[in-house]
Amino acid sequence: MQADVSAAIAARYQDLNIEWDVDVTAYPSIVALFEDAMQRFPDLPACSSVGHSISYRELDQLSADFASWLQSDSGLSKGDRVAIQMPNLMQYLVACLGTLRAGMVVVNTNPLYTERELEHQLNDSGARLLVVQANVAETASRVVNKTGIERIILTEIADLHPAPKRWLVNAVVKHVKKMVPKVSLPNVIKFNDVLKKGAQKAFSPVDVSLSDLAMLQYTGGTTGVAKGAMLSHGNIVANVMQLDGFFETFGIEAEGAVFMQPLPVYHIYAFTVSMYSLRKGAHTLFVPNPRDLPSVVDAFEKYQPTVFCGLNTLFVALCNDERFQNIAFKNLQLTMSGGMALTQAAAERWAEVTGCNVYEGYGLTETSPTATSNPGNGRQLGTIGIPVPQTYVKTVSESGETLGFDEAGELCIKGPQVMQGYWQRPEATAEVLDDDGWFATGDVAVIQQDGYVKIVDRIKDMIIVSGFNVYPNELEDVCAKHPGVLECAAVGFASEATGEGIRMYVVKSDPELTEEAVIAYMREQVTAYKVPKSIVFKDDLPKTNVGKILRRELRDEAARG
Repeated sequence: MQADVSAAIAARYQDLNIEWDVDVTAYPSIVALFEDAMQRFPDLPACSSVGHSISYRELDQLSADFASWLQSDSGLSKGDRVAIQMPNLMQYLVACLGTLRAGMVVVNTNPLYTERELEHQLNDSGARLLVVQANVAETASRVVNKTGIERIILTEIADLHPAPKRWLVNAVVKHVKKMVPKVSLPNVIKFNDVLKKGAQKAFSPVDVSLSDLAMLQYTGGTTGVAKGAMLSHGNIVANVMQLDGFFETFGIEAEGAVFMQPLPVYHIYAFTVSMYSLRKGAHTLFVPNPRDLPSVVDAFEKYQPTVFCGLNTLFVALCNDERFQNIAFKNLQLTMSGGMALTQAAAERWAEVTGCNVYEGYGLTETSPTATSNPGNGRQLGTIGIPVPQTYVKTVSESGETLGFDEAGELCIKGPQVMQGYWQRPEATAEVLDDDGWFATGDVAVIQQDGYVKIVDRIKDMIIVSGFNVYPNELEDVCAKHPGVLECAAVGFASEATGEGIRMYVVKSDPELTEEAVIAYMREQVTAYKVPKSIVFKDDLPKTNVGKILRRELRDEAARG
C-alpha cells in the first residue's frame, strides 16, 4: 500500500513538473545559507519593521556584531541556549542569526506568555540569556530570578532606526503611548550597547554542522506540559530547500520581492518562511501586531507585497475591512495559508477581494514545519496538497497497519525536516517518532488516489484558536487548581472569529463560584488565546467506567450550542 501511495505522489510530481530530488543538504548550516545570501544580495533590503529597512549587508554586520558580543562578553559557549522574546521586529533577525552564528541555540519565546508559562520554558530549556523587547518585559521581570537566566538584553521598538528617528519613535512609544511598562531587570544590557561592544571585536566563525541543534521550538503537549521540539540546522535547511522546490511552481521572481509577514516569527511557520525569503533575496516585511488591523492595511498599501503569509482568521478580518477592500493589489501573486484550517468561504472571499488565490499547506512544529502544500500549478481547495520534496506520508490504523487510498487513519510523516526529538523527554519522543523515522502527527487524514492529502479529523484533543495550538490538559490542570473547582474539562467548539473557541465544563466545589470568577482566574494564568470563552457548570462530567472524562460527549454538547 505504501508503494501505491508513493507511486501516486511520484506521478503528480511528474505531471506538475516538480523536482523531487532537491538537495536538502545544499548548505552545511542555517548560518551558511544566510551568509551565502549576504554575498549575493548585499544591497537589497533584507527586512523592515516600523517604517525602516536594513539591507542584507547591514543584517550581515549587525548579526556578526551580536555574535561577537556573545562570544566575548556573554560567558556563553557553543550549544548554550538563548531565549528571544519579542514581536516581529528587525531586531529578532539580528538576535536570531547572531545566536546561530555564535553556535548557540535559539529558544523562541512567545511575548504573550504568562509568568507560569515563561518560567517553565526558561527553566526547561536551560536558557542562560534572554533577549526581550521592552514593551513585553514585565512578565520577564517577575520570573527571571526563578530561572537560570544570567544576563538580559533589552531592546526598544526602534533600536535599529537611525537617529534622530530612533530617539523620537522610542520616546513616543514610551512616554506618549505609554506602551513600555516600568520594570526592574537584573543584569541588563541594552541591545544597541551589545552591538557597539560586539563591533569592537572581530567575530570568529564557529564550525556548525547540519546535525547541530539550532532551535528549541516549544509546543504544547497532551501531558499539559510544553515540550521543546529539537530542530537541527539540517531540519531547517531541508525545509527551506523543500519550499524552494515548490515555490518554483508559482512562477514568481523572489529576488527583491516583498514577503509580508504578519504572523509571529517566533512561530515555526513564519520563522521558516522568513529563512526562505532570506535565501532568495526577498524583502521580509515584519508586522509587529497583526491584531492592529489598520496597521496591516497601511502596510499593504505602502509596500504592495508580492507574497502574503496569513491564516484563516486574518483573511476573514481583512476582507471585512472597507479600506482593505479598496486597495489596488498591484503585485500580490501568492497568498499562503497555514497554522489552522482554511475554510472555503474565506479562501473564495480572499480571491474575490484581492484577485489572488490562497494556497494551503500543512505542517507541525515537529516538522519544521512544512510537510505538504498545494503547488502553484495544481491547487486543490479543501486539501493540504501533496508532500513537499523528499517527504513521505502514510496513514495508519489504530493497530499500526498501513492503510490504502481514501482510508482514514493517523497521518504519519517521514523526511529530513522531522525533528530530532523532544528536549530531555525521550519517552514523549518515543510516543511519536519510531525507529524508522516516521512521525505520528495525531491528525486523521486520507490520502487520495491522486496523491493529495485531506485532513478529516484530529486524534488529539488539541484546540486551534486563531492558529495557536491549545491543549485541554494544560487548561484543565490550571483550572483545577482554583479552590472552587472540583473537576473540569476543556473542549473546542466552532467559532467564526477564531476558528475554534474554548469551553470549560466545571463541576463546582464552591457553590458560590461564578463564570466570571473562573474566567478572571484563567486570564491570570494563561495566555489570552487560551482563556475559555465560556464556562458551563455541571453536576458531574461524563466518564468511562475507569473514570476517564469523555471529552467527545462534551464536544458534541458544545457543538449543539
